[in-house]
Amino acid sequence: MLSASDRAIVKSTVPLLESGGEALITHFYKMLLDRYPQVRPLFNQAHQASGDQPRALANGVLMYARHIDQLDQLGDLVAKIINKHVALQILPEHYPLVGECLLESIRQVLGAEIATDEVITAWGNAYGQLADILIGAEKTIYDEKAQAVGGWRGAREFKVVAKTRESSEITSFYFAPADGQPILQFTAGQYIGLQLQVEGEEIRRNYSLSALAGNNQYRISVKREPDGLASNYLHDHLQIGDSINLYPPSGEFTLTDSDKPLVLISGGVGITPTLTMLEAALPTQRPIYFIHCARNGSVHAFRDWIESLASKHPQLKRFYCYAEDDGVSPAAHGTGLLDQTRLEQWLPENRDVDAYFLGPKGFMAAIKRQLKAAGVPEAQARYEFFGPASALE
Repeated sequence: MLSASDRAIVKSTVPLLESGGEALITHFYKMLLDRYPQVRPLFNQAHQASGDQPRALANGVLMYARHIDQLDQLGDLVAKIINKHVALQILPEHYPLVGECLLESIRQVLGAEIATDEVITAWGNAYGQLADILIGAEKTIYDEKAQAVGGWRGAREFKVVAKTRESSEITSFYFAPADGQPILQFTAGQYIGLQLQVEGEEIRRNYSLSALAGNNQYRISVKREPDGLASNYLHDHLQIGDSINLYPPSGEFTLTDSDKPLVLISGGVGITPTLTMLEAALPTQRPIYFIHCARNGSVHAFRDWIESLASKHPQLKRFYCYAEDDGVSPAAHGTGLLDQTRLEQWLPENRDVDAYFLGPKGFMAAIKRQLKAAGVPEAQARYEFFGPASALE
């Protein structure tokens, strides 16, 4: 339990974090990765370069400091962090390394006049409290996954049993356990961790599961990113018969039980978790509105599968919006960006729905605004985003 003086000191640093938290975290990351290269596989270097990872952590640190008196006010943030950590296999021994570099960065970036011994001590105690919370919660999840039917702890060997091209940019990979034993079931919307060896270096990545765990297999569907180290390796080098280590499924952005109409809105490769949500929701007979936006038809994955489902399930209504007409692909229901008018036409008249949306940041920001303007309750408009939620305002 933090002392009252420690809490007061931590809260006093909030204005500094609001103005310079990103610079502090950027400095911290460089120190951590230079000093402890063994943790490099845990971090996505592309997210480092873009600033997404520093921004996300800076937001987390700021929220923790701001609510140090009422940690329950952090809401879904803690669950989101814990699930990301579990999917990447963050372990108790990693926390002291992070704490050491974070405290040194606070002192170096803020300077000795601001980051006094008293401030460093208070932040050290605060970090210790946070680490204990996360370690305890993560242990519970690790134990639950290891003890569940088909579950395991740490890395488990799988074989690539199929590789399917879904569009000009997206390829699906099917994984079956090398030991032939059952695999852990998961909740629609979750992702799985991959351990890869690329050019002699270990990297770890999370990818959304794009099909329910039928036939004792997992499926991910990966977009080739122009400079994506992992995505290019998967597309170019991972072949049927190859072995790969997977970590158990995780994630808090999941389909919840409800009888309300379900609205699934995706942009680009953001379609992947909505596929499992759709698959899980169809047997319930609840009305489903599936809206997908793509650059054009050539990059639109899973269209034929969605069409097949729509022909068998009258409660499924689907709408496609292409930013451009390539003149070759089947026509979309709309051309150009998904705007307010078109979205409202495609939503059910009763806006008491459960909406889930994913895609590029700009797309998600627009959908968030449009759903609110359309009258969908904000608490029923759910999304998964890597970074501070304020970036979507």
